[in-house]
Order: sequence, then structure tokens, then C-alpha cells
Amino acid sequence: MRGLTDLTEAAPASPCCKPRPPCVGGTLARVVWNRRLPPRCPSAVLLRKSTPQARSVSTHRMYRREQPVPLRSCPAALCNNLSVLPLPAPGLTQFALVHGPSVQLLSATPDGLPVSQRQLQAKEGTGLSYPLITQAYWCVLPFRVLLVLTSQRGIQIYESDGSVMVYWHALDSGHAPPAQSLFARGIAASGHYICVGTCSGRVLVFDVPAKGPNIVLSEELDEHQVPVTDIAAEPAQGQDCVADVVTADDSGLLCVWKSGPEFKLLTRISGFETPCPSIQLWQGTIAAGYGDGQIRIFEASSGALHVQINAHGRAICALDLAPEAGKLLSGAEDSFVHIWKLSRNPDSGCIEVEHCYGECVTDTQVYGARFCDPQGSSFAVIGYDLAEILRYSCV
Repeated sequence: MRGLTDLTEAAPASPCCKPRPPCVGGTLARVVWNRRLPPRCPSAVLLRKSTPQARSVSTHRMYRREQPVPLRSCPAALCNNLSVLPLPAPGLTQFALVHGPSVQLLSATPDGLPVSQRQLQAKEGTGLSYPLITQAYWCVLPFRVLLVLTSQRGIQIYESDGSVMVYWHALDSGHAPPAQSLFARGIAASGHYICVGTCSGRVLVFDVPAKGPNIVLSEELDEHQVPVTDIAAEPAQGQDCVADVVTADDSGLLCVWKSGPEFKLLTRISGFETPCPSIQLWQGTIAAGYGDGQIRIFEASSGALHVQINAHGRAICALDLAPEAGKLLSGAEDSFVHIWKLSRNPDSGCIEVEHCYGECVTDTQVYGARFCDPQGSSFAVIGYDLAEILRYSCV
């Protein structure tokens, strides 16, 4: 390709994992084969870019697999079905994942030994059966940490250990589209606000006090017309007109917001005729994972597309960011997890992407992947019908 430098030598194609055809639009960088993956099924990583820098230059294995954490039951096939919370005790990490009408809460040592486990049921309404839970996520607020559960009937907010429920919000069936089930999905915290998406496309904004159960529904955002899939947020640090919340839906539409007493819509980023199951926000940059296996990097304030990556062969089900290192973790139904390094060129201001690491979780559809620390030195992965949490740490 004219004006582009070869990134690495392309490996021969494998019949079990063929490179994706180039998509319409953008600039084709080239297909890069990751030689660290099992030779029987190399992973094709195609970088399409609107900036001069999109590359894959890793030459060594960055992470190794550690002792897995056993689970009492297998995780449900739900996107973003893993939440991680580092505990004050040195080395302990707490995990939350959904299985049907319950959430598994467990903490583990660096050796993978479970210290405590408990099941949390979604007891809502007056029905005889437990509602199915759609997501569990720890919201880290400036003054407290809360565990938020979404289900087919409503939203429950607990203390971080799940011991006490401090708030319950029932969903209004009148807002559900015809012939569609009722549910909430997509959770994020911005300042002292907790944002939760719903099946109608509304985003509920809850104002959380420094302590106590006096949580109030302060606002409803109705920019989306189809079910919300995910919400991401990052601290705005008090700057004016800084995007600090982004919401995604089943059409692929992204809405970028400035949080506050009244949330302000900054821009809309049109969809690509495919759902956007997972999004992340980092230093004014949006990383969005789509149902066609692509990751797109946008400028949050303007919606401009920086980089487009054919990252996976099937739908992306989980994204996570290590904010202190700028590492992006992606997991998908194609059994692969990848780590990408994001950085902003100080001269041009453009986003640069470097592919750092890839791993095949054999015969497993990945539905949850999270970093275990802000530096991105370790991460955890879960998959459908996999009765353990896989853990990886830097070599």
C-alpha cells in the first residue's frame, strides 16, 4: 500500500481462521498475524485507520495464564458479564458475574484460591419466580462503592459486598416497546450519578448521596429509540463541555453526554447497522466494540473516527480499559481476547493504536473480560459454559 510501512511478515492463512475482507471506507493498513497464538488457528488482525499510526509490533509474550478461580455455576451468555473490584486487602480481588436469576460474588487471592463466595438473588416485585438478571456492576463513586444489579423487573442497588440493598427501582412496563420483554442493561457511574439503560432506550440517571439510602431518580435521557446495550463514563475533572458519559444501543448509535445536574447531549455518532454491545471512554476517546467484530475509536467531543480495527471474527462481547496505561482489552464470541495500546500523538493529536497481545480461550465464547488493576498488569476472562474465571498477569 502506498504511503504505508509493512508492519510484520504475514503468516499463511489457516482454514479454521481466515482473514476478514476489508470493509468499505477507510485506509487499509495490512493484515497482521499474531504468531503468539496457537499455530492451528492464527488470529487475523486488520487495522484500518484514518491516522498515520496503527500498528502491531509486539515481539514477546506479555501475559501468562495463572491459576483459575473455580465457580459454583457457569456464567450466562450475556455481554459484559464480569465486574471486577480490587479489595483493600493486599492482593485480593472481588468478582461478580451473572447466572440466571442470581449473581455470584466471590473474592480470590493472587493464587486463585477463593476466600469467600455468596449467591445474590434478584428479589423484586411480588412474582413467585425470581427475575433473570441482565448485568451486575460495581459503581465506584467519589465517596462510596455500590453494587448495581439490573434485571427483567427493575434495578437494585446494594452495598459493595451485597449485604444490604439500599435502593430498588421498578421498571415501568408502559415504556416497553410492543412484543418486547422488559429489562434494564448498561451501568456506569459519573461523579455522584449512576446511569442505567433500559429496553425502551431511556437512560435513567440516579443521584446518589454520600451515605444512606436516599437515592433519587433525577433525570431520564430519551435520545435512544431502541434498547440500550452499554454505558461508559470517566471523570470530567470539572472542565466545561468535556464528554464524560457515552451510551450505546442495539442499532449501534452512540450518544455522548456531559454529566451534571442536567445532562447535556454533545454529539451523536451514527450506527453501522450492527449493535454496539460494549463501549469504553478514555481521555476524551471512545472505544466501541461492535457485533461484526470491529473496534472503532472515536473522538468523543466531535464524533470523528480515528481508527477502525477488524479485531475479531465474531461479535465483540466485552471491552475494558486500564486508565493508567491506556490499554484496551477486547473479548468476543470467536474465543479470542486481545490487548491494544492506545495513545495520543502529542504533535498531531491523533489516536495511535498498537496491538500488544492476543490469546485463544479454546472452545469458549468470551462474554466477560476485565482488567484487575488500573495499570493493566493483570486481567480476568469468563466464557459461556466455563466453570472458572481465567486469570492472566504480566510476565
